[in-house]
Amino acid sequence: MVAELTNTQSTLYDTDFVRWVEQTVAQLQSADYDSVDWENLIEEIEDMSKRERRSLESNLVVLLLHLLKWQYQPDCRSGSWKGSIREHRRRINCMLKDSPSLKSYLQQEIWLSSYVEAQAQAVDETDLSPTIFPASNPYTVDNILNPDFLPSSASDDKI
Repeated sequence: MVAELTNTQSTLYDTDFVRWVEQTVAQLQSADYDSVDWENLIEEIEDMSKRERRSLESNLVVLLLHLLKWQYQPDCRSGSWKGSIREHRRRINCMLKDSPSLKSYLQQEIWLSSYVEAQAQAVDETDLSPTIFPASNPYTVDNILNPDFLPSSASDDKI
């Protein structure tokens, strides 16, 4: 009976994920723990954390990319860059508000690698020399989270 139940649950998981989630929630709410597809539930919970971390990293790379382009290509500044900066900053701030533990992940685990990715993409998108961009991240976490921060360029200082 247990093997049959597990097989049916896995089949539902594979064929109708939304229905599987609804069924699992109903089983948990009614304390029908023997019927819960624990293997897939545990996998999904683990994946939730991974998805949040990947999303944070992706948003951070895009934010850093547009900050670099804003700073090092001032003649090409556009509303879409500014809008992207605002949107990805908002997403990151929302994620950190919902999951404060992600702030240490941002600062300690992905800060450097995200900058390297953003820098490489900035080189690809701008055709500027890689030496134009700083070797290490010129921004602070406080900078990137500040809704009013936009980096200035050398030409901004001459105005």
